[in-house]
Amino acid sequence: MSKDVARELYCELGISEKVLDYGREIEQKLKDRFQQMDETAEYNQLKVIKAMQAHKVSAECFMGSSGYGYNDLGRDTLEEVYASCFQGEAALVRPQITCGTHALALALMSNLRPGDELLSPVGKPYDTLEEVIGIRPSMGSLAEYGVTYRQVDLLPDGSFDYERIRQAIHEKTRLVTIQRSKGYQTRPTLSVRQIGELISFVKNSKPDLICMVDNCYGEFVEAQEPLEVGADMIVGSLIKNPGGGLAPIGGYIVGRQECIDNASYRLTSPGLGKEVGASLGVIQSFYQGLFQAPTVVASALKSAVFAANIYENLGFSVIPNGSESRHDIIQAVTLKSPEALIAFCRGIQEAAPVDSHVTPEPWAMPGYDDEVIMAAGAFVQGSSIELSADGPLREPYAVYFQGGLTWYHGKLGILMSLQKLYEAGLVKL
Repeated sequence: MSKDVARELYCELGISEKVLDYGREIEQKLKDRFQQMDETAEYNQLKVIKAMQAHKVSAECFMGSSGYGYNDLGRDTLEEVYASCFQGEAALVRPQITCGTHALALALMSNLRPGDELLSPVGKPYDTLEEVIGIRPSMGSLAEYGVTYRQVDLLPDGSFDYERIRQAIHEKTRLVTIQRSKGYQTRPTLSVRQIGELISFVKNSKPDLICMVDNCYGEFVEAQEPLEVGADMIVGSLIKNPGGGLAPIGGYIVGRQECIDNASYRLTSPGLGKEVGASLGVIQSFYQGLFQAPTVVASALKSAVFAANIYENLGFSVIPNGSESRHDIIQAVTLKSPEALIAFCRGIQEAAPVDSHVTPEPWAMPGYDDEVIMAAGAFVQGSSIELSADGPLREPYAVYFQGGLTWYHGKLGILMSLQKLYEAGLVKL
């Protein structure tokens, strides 16, 4: 297909020639970056295939189970595949884990006991974890069960405050939680190398500490994963990176056997653990989603880098910037006004294959302090490996863009976000 034919379709979808030409100029400069992402995806794709072959994935694994789910071959084999892929001793991969926050809560509540202290050495956790921990009072929080919490903020340059971390660790410190991605903050995402350095430091201070990494948005972005640099557990959602856009629900915890056993007894019941939990009719999508996750993540990364370069070139503050290395799929753009934040999200929604006719509005979303606007025309509700954008209506009015099952859809979404800002007179080209 010639570029002229594509130009006509872009025009029919609402992209002006001025916006399209600007985007193509940026895209032309990114070919070498895209090649690097394809090379990482190739490595991770081979890693997934190797794990599937090693554990003899077969058609029988896709049959699923109901009721108690005893002796579910597909479920048990999938957990072995996840453990191999992410270099853990064991894994818990279940549709009964409803989302990333649930997976994190499960990992924390099952491995902490009354009197223990939880430490975050990377500053404030993601908004929805505040109620899990009890930073904001909530029924059933860790605080209600006698687990205390302490955090050490990052230094102004985004690096670890090692001296204060050392001072914060004491005899009751039991578990260290490390959020890899930025959440609704404008801080750098942590690389696997940085996570490894932090884990080494805290374990030198107290060797029996459990180090848990919130791995959401980071899976398959790099060739290494946090378990390979000393983490005891990694936790994530299947409707983000590892589900490849096909998993309709689910979460995972991978790591040391003891940590995973604890989580399984909390998920189901003491004495039952991993033995129960039917895979219902979703197990094939879990396998197939994991299989295609490396290439889907590469598409999302290309979309993020494209967005960074588009908006940085227009004078907006972006994290990461247009040239630095990537450690997750999220791109933050500081838009400085509620009007710009809303216009950006409406552009993403208008580019969606599902619900493109819907206009996103800010609303009081459960688990958040501020109103949040979310754009997500997704095949799976809330799937942030699909093209989506969201942000809280608060200073500095940063939008968090992520996903894109294909690079071409991600490209269209970014161009449409720019189109809306351009039409509103909020940017000049």
